[in-house]
Amino acid sequence: MNERPFGNETTTVSEIGLGTWQLGGDWGTVTDREAGVILQTAVDHGVTFFDTADVYGGGVSEQRIARFLQQHDGRVFVATKLGRSGDPGWPENFTMATMRQHTEDSLRRLQVEALDLTQLHCIPTEEFKRGDVFDHLRTLQQEGKIKRFGASVESMEEALICLEQDGLASLQIIFNIFRQKPIHTLFEKAQAKGVAIIVRLPLASGLLAGKFTINTTFPEDDHRNYNRDGDAFNVGETFAGLPFELGVSLADQLKPLVPEGMTMAQMAQRWVLDFPAVTTIITGASRAEQVGWNTAVSQLPPLSPDLHQTLATFYQSKVTDHIRGPY
Repeated sequence: MNERPFGNETTTVSEIGLGTWQLGGDWGTVTDREAGVILQTAVDHGVTFFDTADVYGGGVSEQRIARFLQQHDGRVFVATKLGRSGDPGWPENFTMATMRQHTEDSLRRLQVEALDLTQLHCIPTEEFKRGDVFDHLRTLQQEGKIKRFGASVESMEEALICLEQDGLASLQIIFNIFRQKPIHTLFEKAQAKGVAIIVRLPLASGLLAGKFTINTTFPEDDHRNYNRDGDAFNVGETFAGLPFELGVSLADQLKPLVPEGMTMAQMAQRWVLDFPAVTTIITGASRAEQVGWNTAVSQLPPLSPDLHQTLATFYQSKVTDHIRGPY
């Protein structure tokens, strides 16, 4: 597993990380045992970066990571998030008192003295603009409760607002073959500021694995069922904001482009890694074997310039007009 510097730090993290939304049970049911196997498999394959949040399963994801880390001696960088809890909810979530309480709750669930990284979790654009939340994070950093702070954002507008904040360590963004806007609007600026880029949804909720058909169904408690049209939260978090049937059709059109020796999912993740501004990809996995397929991408060769150009043209001509949600 290759590692990359976390922004302008000497600290490095695996360029393929593990997203743990699914360990909270929001992608269908995952047992404690299955969660432990997924985490162990990730570490066995060189993963040193886990991404979680206080709302994943109401804290279940954080608790499962803590139980695993208690039995694991190696170094793992754990990033969590705050800001979307229903207790007390918006706008009270953005006060100093509530942010301190939510941070202390994550510290307790993760059983650590200080969080490696806490990220504002897709909060309203107005709160990013107001900036008080960043002052609160700096206070928590001074208190020793967090080592670093960053922001998980929905749009490039929000990303650029956050980049203006002193001390920002990272930005977490949606970036994949179906969502290429960050290449031209964000990457150069983030590199100049020394801000790490954490990529979520590299497979567009599984579309870019190329295994879905228009008849594919998902469990009732899977966001790919209940949020495919943005009924629960930002539609961009599910299938990268594309209507499901169209997304399946677009993915099918990409299949002939997959290089020999790669799966389509590996091509999609290799494409992301080919951009030096990217620090780590937090691909989710609901089965241990998926972890192995994902982590193998680190050792695959870069995609050819011709393929990159073809994918850029594909995005501009067939995808951009159909993306829904903040972008």
